[in-house]
Amino acid sequence: MFRFMSQIKQFESLNYDELSQIAPCMYLRTFNQDEVVFFRGDPSYALYIVKNGKVSLRVDINDKFEELTNVRPGEAFGDNSLLNNTTRIYTSVVVSEKADLYVIPQANLLDILNDHPVIRAKIMTSFSELYNDYTSILFKKYRSSFGFFDLGMVYDKSH
Repeated sequence: MFRFMSQIKQFESLNYDELSQIAPCMYLRTFNQDEVVFFRGDPSYALYIVKNGKVSLRVDINDKFEELTNVRPGEAFGDNSLLNNTTRIYTSVVVSEKADLYVIPQANLLDILNDHPVIRAKIMTSFSELYNDYTSILFKKYRSSFGFFDLGMVYDKSH
């Protein structure tokens, strides 16, 4: 289990003692194809890690969904659950026949982060690295699309 957990970007810098703080909070849940794990706007109550299967992350535009990415075994999603009082920014749907997901409830995760500052620092550093990667990719795609949308809207907090 620790070997599997250490392959997850958010936990890769944790040693086995630190992972042992998180492992008891993880429980396995099986989802079926086309089952929604969470909808955009839902409270961010858990972090999910794909053990088996595939989950599509989708953004809803009007009455349609556009796929952002697929999450595969060894990857986590719903990582804004590391932050208090957040809601989901996309919808997640199982696209494989079934998906086994480890669920880590936000309450447990936040307790661990509050009680173990070294674990918190390591996880938040990984979290920052992920968001840096996302932002770099966003800007690269934006440059290659010749400004298909107004990037300034991303930073406009009035919306």
